[in-house]
Amino acid sequence: MASEQGVQLDRKDSLRKSTEQRVLEATALGDVEDVVLDPANESKLLMKLDMAFVPIIMLTYLSCFLDRSNIGNVKVAGMPADIGASDGEYSTAVSIFYATYVLLEAPWAVAMKKLTPRNILTGLCIIWSITTVFTGFIHNVASLYATRLILGACEAGLFPCLNLYLTMVYRREEQAKRVSYLMSCAAISGAVGGLLAYGLLQMDGIGGKAGWRWVYIVEGLFSLVCGILIWFGLPNDPSNAYFLTDEERYMMRVRNEQRRKYMGSEHFSWEEMRIALRDPKLLFSALTQFCQDILLYGFSTFLPTILESLGYDSLMSNVLTVPVYIWAAIVFIAIAVCADRYSKFGSFILAANVFGIIGYILLLAVSSNAVKYFATFLCGIAVYTSVGLNLTWLNINVAPQYRRALAIGLQQTVGNCAGIVSGQIYRSSPYVLGNAFSLGSLVVAQIIVVLHMVYIRRENAHKEAILAGKEDTRRVRTGDGELEFRYHY
Repeated sequence: MASEQGVQLDRKDSLRKSTEQRVLEATALGDVEDVVLDPANESKLLMKLDMAFVPIIMLTYLSCFLDRSNIGNVKVAGMPADIGASDGEYSTAVSIFYATYVLLEAPWAVAMKKLTPRNILTGLCIIWSITTVFTGFIHNVASLYATRLILGACEAGLFPCLNLYLTMVYRREEQAKRVSYLMSCAAISGAVGGLLAYGLLQMDGIGGKAGWRWVYIVEGLFSLVCGILIWFGLPNDPSNAYFLTDEERYMMRVRNEQRRKYMGSEHFSWEEMRIALRDPKLLFSALTQFCQDILLYGFSTFLPTILESLGYDSLMSNVLTVPVYIWAAIVFIAIAVCADRYSKFGSFILAANVFGIIGYILLLAVSSNAVKYFATFLCGIAVYTSVGLNLTWLNINVAPQYRRALAIGLQQTVGNCAGIVSGQIYRSSPYVLGNAFSLGSLVVAQIIVVLHMVYIRRENAHKEAILAGKEDTRRVRTGDGELEFRYHY
């Protein structure tokens, strides 16, 4: 009996060694790219990764967007009057968040490798959670400004760092769907925020506190729980996660080796930073993101007050945001799945924006409140879908790691400058200036996306010509400049 157990242990040791050494042996022989993983087993691995990581990532981003955009929910509950804020000061409070947000996105993204994902994400989440809780105790405009600046500084690192974390787990063709889960939380947060605001505002007077103060306190505590989940649920090295079997660790290592060019060097390089800064793809993507974020921040922050301008009371205007946000999230996920399957991003962005253009035209041109409410559903398609797909488009077309980190950080920095603009153009009901500006931004975005697609196709054609024998005169030949690296458009 003892001998049989010894044989079984030897077999397990042999299997463990083989799973640890197989990828190293394949790499040494130079044929790791030819290793074909069993599709059924790889699908099971992806499902396991999704079940472990995606809920934590989604909850964290949901809490982030709740803490950022709840200033729109509490406005209709009398927060500005309670702290003595004028309409102009309230708009400044909305915009001032982005002063620190846009400055720190790129630095946080580049620093993630050094600080490690778990440390940076947990630390930022805890600080902004505490800040949100204390916002429920402010009594003047200066305190509101201070909390918004701290909130912006901390939340700046979340989105780019979570995106980079996804590149550590998933292949290029698997990322759009996962980014859609992440970005759909921006839409879901609107629905959850509306419902939470409706419920928490009923606490008005409890403990001697106004209902809007309970919105901040409760949502801040929820974010604090997310910080704990990050610490225990997101390992610094996903390929060695505690829940993976030996065989699954082997599969993760094979996947990592096969996308080595995509991930790039582990060492920081100023040359990679310079290459990223000169990349036309970053310019196209950043300008598109700025235009699309005009919609995102205007829509997500001011939708309750837009609906209030249609004649609904403060509680009902929050409730009516829920169907709009749920619809936007469902459409976004469906389109992202299609974008993943067909590796087409520009085309889907153009299509989604058409709905947004129609929606904003209806908001500006018709007088019927029912039609205007319907128009918000059309706007929601463009608001979230195009922002998420544009980010994924850049994410999968830039390599290696540090070049991608800076590109994502800078794209988000430029894009989120739109938050400063949106706070100034959405000043007073019925928000004609804000809606008109958003419509114009969509039209400009359509032009930039078309130019981006033309550039990508030209670069792919240029690589094909070089492979066919044309002289290679390009300055950048590494990372996404490799001839075998094909850009998705």
